[in-house]
Parts: sequence; C-alpha cells; structure tokens
Amino acid sequence: MGLALLMPVAASAVPSFAEVQRDYLSSDASLYDRHGELLQRLRMNMDERKLSWVGLEDVSPALRHALIASEDRRFYQHSGIDWSAVAASAWGNLWNTRTRGASTLTMQLAGLIYDDLRRKSGARSLTQKVSQAWIAQSLERGWRKDQILEAYLNLVAFRGELVGVHALSRVMFGKHPSGLDQGEAAIAVALIRAPNATPRRVAERACAILKEEGVAGQCGGIDGRTELALARVSAKRDLPGSSDAPQLAPHLARKLLNAPGQQLRSTLDAPLQRFAAQALRQQPAGLVERNIEDGAVIVIDNASGEVLAWVGSSGSLSAAANVDGVVAQRQAGSTLKPFLYELAIEKKWLTAASLLDDSPVNLATSAGLYIPQNYDKQYKGLVSLRTALGSSLNIPAVRTLVMVTPERFFRRLQALGFNLRESGDYYGYSLALGSADVTLANLTNAYRVLANQGRYSPLRTRLDEARSAPHTTQVMDTDAAFIIGDILADRSARARTFGLENALSTRIWTAVKTGTSKDMRDNWCVGFSSRYTVGVWVGNASGAPMWDVSGVTGAAPVWQEVMQYLHGRVQGDGSAQRNGPPAKPAGVLAQTIRYEQEVEVPRTEYFLPGTAQSEIRIAHAREIRPAITYPTAGMLVALDPDIPPARQRIRLRAQGAPAGSRWVIDGKPIPEAVMQAGRVKAQKVASSSQRSDVEELGFDWMPWPGRHVLALQDAAGKELDSLRFEVRGAVARGDGQEIQRERR
Repeated sequence: MGLALLMPVAASAVPSFAEVQRDYLSSDASLYDRHGELLQRLRMNMDERKLSWVGLEDVSPALRHALIASEDRRFYQHSGIDWSAVAASAWGNLWNTRTRGASTLTMQLAGLIYDDLRRKSGARSLTQKVSQAWIAQSLERGWRKDQILEAYLNLVAFRGELVGVHALSRVMFGKHPSGLDQGEAAIAVALIRAPNATPRRVAERACAILKEEGVAGQCGGIDGRTELALARVSAKRDLPGSSDAPQLAPHLARKLLNAPGQQLRSTLDAPLQRFAAQALRQQPAGLVERNIEDGAVIVIDNASGEVLAWVGSSGSLSAAANVDGVVAQRQAGSTLKPFLYELAIEKKWLTAASLLDDSPVNLATSAGLYIPQNYDKQYKGLVSLRTALGSSLNIPAVRTLVMVTPERFFRRLQALGFNLRESGDYYGYSLALGSADVTLANLTNAYRVLANQGRYSPLRTRLDEARSAPHTTQVMDTDAAFIIGDILADRSARARTFGLENALSTRIWTAVKTGTSKDMRDNWCVGFSSRYTVGVWVGNASGAPMWDVSGVTGAAPVWQEVMQYLHGRVQGDGSAQRNGPPAKPAGVLAQTIRYEQEVEVPRTEYFLPGTAQSEIRIAHAREIRPAITYPTAGMLVALDPDIPPARQRIRLRAQGAPAGSRWVIDGKPIPEAVMQAGRVKAQKVASSSQRSDVEELGFDWMPWPGRHVLALQDAAGKELDSLRFEVRGAVARGDGQEIQRERR
C-alpha cells in the first residue's frame, strides 16, 4: 500500500526540462563585462568540476552515437523502460550469464536528478528500482528524447571530480564537446560504467565500443590516448584548453564572485580591459633589464565612479601574478602632493603664484633631523607653487606641509578615501613626499575627486549597483580643485624637471602626476581627462627596487597609451570621444602677474576670491614673521646619560627675529650675559641669492628634564612666538652649576 502511494507522488513531482536546466549549477562563477561579454570564470566548488550547460546540438555526434550504442540501443523506441533488455537481464541472471544492463538512459537520468535514487555503493534496493522506473516513464511523457539525452550528458559523472560532458571534454581533451572524435567519444563513454578503472581497462572498454560501432580501425593508439587523457584529469593545475573562458579579469573576479554558478555583470569594458592588459604587459617586457616585472592599471568613469578597467598584474611576466596590484598597499611617492597644495590654496595660505623656497632644509622631529632632498639632488631657489607642483619638487612640498601640519593633511587624505593605517603625526613631514602606503584604487579615485571639482564618491564595480546615481560628498573646495587640475595640465609648469615633450603629454586635455617611492620600489602615474581618470603602477610585487626608472619612463607610457585609446575610440554616432579643459568656475579670478627680479616669466594665473595679486614680490628679512624654528611644538628631547651633562646643549633657533630679541624659558628671560655666552652667530637660512638677507637667531641652551614653555620676545618684551616641548633623561638640575644624575 505504501509503495502504491509513493509512485503517484513521485510522478507528479517530476521536474520539467527547463527546471532541471535552471537549477543546474556550474562549479564555476562567471564575470561578464557591462555589455554581457564573458571576462572570467573562477572555480568555486572544489568537490566537483562542472562547466556551463551545453546544448545537444553542441555535442559531437560521435559521442551521442557511442553513448546510445553502448548504454541504450533502443533509446528512441522505448518509453523509459526497455522491456526487452529487462527480459534479457532476467534470463541472464537466471542462467548466470553476462548481459547488457537493463537500465535505460532515461532511468539513469532519474538517478541523476534525484539524490535518493543514486547508486551510492552496491546495488539499488527494490524500492529504488521501482521508483526509478516510474520516474523514467514520467520523464518520457513530459520530455522530448533530445531533452533527455541533453540533460543526461550534462549531469552524468565521469572520472574523479568531472561531471558533465563539458567538463570532461575540456579537462581530458582540451576541447569543446562539439570537437570530440570517435576515439575520444569512446573513451568518454567507457568511463560512464567504470569511472575509476585503470587506463588499460578504460582503453579496452573504449575499443570494444568502437568495434560495436563498426569502426574497429580506430582502436589503434587508443591505449596512449586514454593514458594521456586520464593524466590530464590527475593534473594539479588546469592545462591548455581546460576552460573556454578568457582570462581577462582574474583579480576583480576574485573580489566579486563568491558562489558556484554565479553570473555577475561588472562595470568593466572588455575591449578596454584587453587593451589595458596588453599595454601593461608590453611596458615591463621592454624594461626587463631594469628589473621590472609587475604592474597594475585602473580606469574610472569620472561621472559615475564605474571602474571600466581593472588589471591587477602583468600576467605571465610576473612571479606573483595572483597579487592584485590595484589594491596592494604601496608607498605613494609624489602623487600626494596635489592634495597638499590644494589644501593650502583652499585655506588661502598660498596661491598658485606664491613663491616657495627650494633650498636645503633641516627639520627637527622627535625622531631626529629630517633632511628632504629633491629627486635630482639639485635646488631651484625660489619657485612658484605652480612650478613646484608641476615639476614635483620635494623641498617646497615639505615646507608647505610644515605650514599645513601633518595631522591636518592626514585628515584631508582620509576624507578622500585613502584609509591610511596610521595618524598624521606618525608619518610626520615625510607625508608630503608620499611615505604613506596607499592602493592604486584609492589613489586614482582621489584624483577623480579633482576631476569632479572636489566631489567624492566610492568606486563601483558591479553594474547592478551602478544603476542608481552615485552619492557624492564635497571634500574639496571647487575653485581650489580647478586650480590644481590646471597646474597638473600645464606642460610649462613641469618643464623644469620633465621637459616639454614626454610621456605625460597627450593630444587631448589631461591633468597628470607621477611619483616614485623610496629606493625606486614603486612607480606611479595618475591623471584625468574630462571623462576618465587613469591610474598606473609599475614595480615588483616582491618589493625589490627597480633600476634607474622614473615616473616618466616607467608608468607614464602605459598611462599615455590607455588615455589616448580612451579618447580615440569611436562612439555610437561614429565620432571620437570628445574632451576639453573644464570650464573655469565663476569664483576663480584670472589675473596677469609678474614677478620681482623676474624669478618666473609673466603669465596669467588663477586665484581664489580675495587672494589675487598682479605683482609677486620677494619677502625680505623685515617682512618675515618671527618664528621659533627649533625646537618644534610638542617635541620630545632625550638627554644622553653617557655624555657629561655640562656638555649637552639644545640649539634654540628663530627666524625673522628683530634686533634685541630674547629667549624666555618657563616665564623667565635668559640673562643677557648667558645669552651672550651661548649666542650663535647669525646664519643665512637660504642658499638662493633672492633670500640672502634672511637670517636666523640661535642660542645654545643647557637643558634640564621637564616640560618647558619656550617664548621669543622682542626688546620691549612683546611675545613674538611660543611653544611647548619636553626634555627627558638621566640628569636633574642642581644648585648653581652642579648637575647630578637623576635616579628613578
């Protein structure tokens, strides 16, 4: 009674062909570009290897014929149960003789659809056999024969982890199922009955199938072909031809895909992705003698934030091709300078015309003296901010950060999405020269903020997320961002370092900046047009330094190629991509300027409201605000216990102090006699002739432990500057001149 009730339920629950095909899950996940073109497949299910579903028309006729001849000769005549085969099997069992099995392909398909009917180990139970036969008849009533055969070929297990004819054909023979010949088809069908048999047994069975088909002549060499095919199954890696998917975006695919059978459409553009990958491979290949093997490229649409290209490595050129250079943390080098100068202009502390001092400087820090140098070890004297940024001069950038402060600059970088790991004080003044580790993705998106007049929005890589308008945040002043973009597009501004013609020059309007990290370990080129922002990194994933490579010779050629390609592409209306300089914001004033002593040639410059000047004069000593230059605010000084205390001194220094100025420590002026004894001869603070009259006031002070307030006063007792610092060490001040060791 129970069995009778089971059968109708099972029959009514038989799924349709469309439902089985819909529920089929490949072991791979697939990433597509924005237009639906396949970019990448990734293996997600490691328990079985299933590739995409293939239609019966895409399966080799040789395989279809071999399968039916071997497994179910009357497939097209029976209605799910081959009663002739059942009778022959029963007669054979009665007389203990070997016969062909009575299970039809439709019955086997029932076992593939329902887990409860699959043969785990040993023979199926009577209930399973009856249910299998019942469901097979239901399948025959609801499905066409070609659908039954197609589903069977996609669901049947072969050897090891291989499931379905697509996986078998790709892995064992390195080809699509449509290309299998008679020998390969026979080997495949032989594995259905004995998937774990030895190569010899599989070859024998394959030859028997070929004989049944009347093509015994195909048996020649079947042993070698079988052994080679089965060896490919055992390989620890995918061999050529084992996948029909291109390998265009492996790094982004690993970032976005997470489930077997997943099909995701990304924001990438397949033709652009191919071009960017090719351009990146060619550049390291041409500089192999300079020890470059890795690189990365990202292309972003300015308006939407959609990522159009994501190339994480140079592929086969790299010894670490799986490392994603787009999100790897690397030192930023000079690529952070535009954001520093933008902040100084935004706060109206500087203008694009302001003169900055490119001369040697020693900055006291808690870790000791910081002595920045330019890339070429040369000094340009007084230069405008426009020239300092365009030519990527280091010392003016450090001097600017002293004014801006590392902590304030750090907060701005965080607002731009850099997600720096440490605080501004941790990086100190070296933050101006890119000592922080950043990713190419975050860096390029920050340049996109400049292109978007100071508006920030996160990157988008999934097309379903890109359908809504991006949420933007104003993190920069619109006018200041425009001025920085204009500087980065100015060929004349970068001529002092790069010349007028180089890889940063394009046929269309672009704003661009290069950067090289310490010891030439990282090389960057990031820039934007009116429509796109492109970022390129080259170097070595291992962190090994490159040899004699700068931004112009390393990353810039790739950047230029990609940018030119973007604007050379034909649009739907047959025209090329349009591009031009951004319109000047209404608040920005264009002013003709000239420099005293012709430090730079006259030109038209851009200014924020209230900062415009027509003549840029050179500051003289009387015009410089008096300031304490050493020690610095919050500085911690450690005394050395191995040096006699009476011989230890801290040199107090001030710039721009008028005659008669005096030092005051903890509210007590240093006596004139002591001042005279410890006074340091006035020094010139700049090497350039334009600043030769600016002097520094110095005094050697014998320190004692404690927290101190240092002030600079003029002759009338008016405070000019003050700061706090601390002295620590193994000494304490005694009465008179006696100094005793401090015991703790």
